[in-house]
Amino acid sequence: MPEGAGDGPLGIFGGTFDPVHYGHLRLAEEAGSALALTAVRWIPAGQPALRDAPRVTAGQRLAMVRLATADNPLFEVDASEVTAARPSYTVPTLERLRLPDQCGGRRPLVLLLGADAFAGLPGWHRWQSLFALAHLAVAHRPGFPLERAQLPPELAEHCRDRFCSNPAELASSPAGRVVTFAMTQLAISATRVRRLLASGESVRYLLPDRVIAYIRRHRLYPQP
Repeated sequence: MPEGAGDGPLGIFGGTFDPVHYGHLRLAEEAGSALALTAVRWIPAGQPALRDAPRVTAGQRLAMVRLATADNPLFEVDASEVTAARPSYTVPTLERLRLPDQCGGRRPLVLLLGADAFAGLPGWHRWQSLFALAHLAVAHRPGFPLERAQLPPELAEHCRDRFCSNPAELASSPAGRVVTFAMTQLAISATRVRRLLASGESVRYLLPDRVIAYIRRHRLYPQP
């Protein structure tokens, strides 16, 4: 979206989505509500840099994300990383979104993360640059807030003056704050979904039906 076309906080939700499941969908939905986001932009990684190679093609993962998000007006899908020739790193992705013909420099961007991913930030490519490009929103279990004392020392020091308790503060600046929000816990993982598919077991109620239909139609995640 070009600069000036929209200035409300935009959630950024990147991932491998191999495959996309209800845990992903619920995180994006609850983040939108808790943080008053004007939209959540899903960005499937083309070549994930910190994970094993995906089991299916980038185009297939993109297609599944589009199917899963199609009925939610809050969600939008960015296909740019799927066709990129380079590995998908978060900082270059955010730098792309900050270009004038994308979101520009003024719109608040809110990077959505799970608590485990947040704690692992010191292992990310150019991770200190994240705070100049976006706010960080960290999902945690209801009743179990993020324990700052348990964070790696380097991360805790870097975030010490960035935490805010009021999500409304995200709208007042384009980047630099850290906020947490409670997310309903769903015991779903893409790894478990792939194992169930490979063994021919049911994945109903773990993924949207249209994603299951796509997987079956294209014979993804080798099944008996």
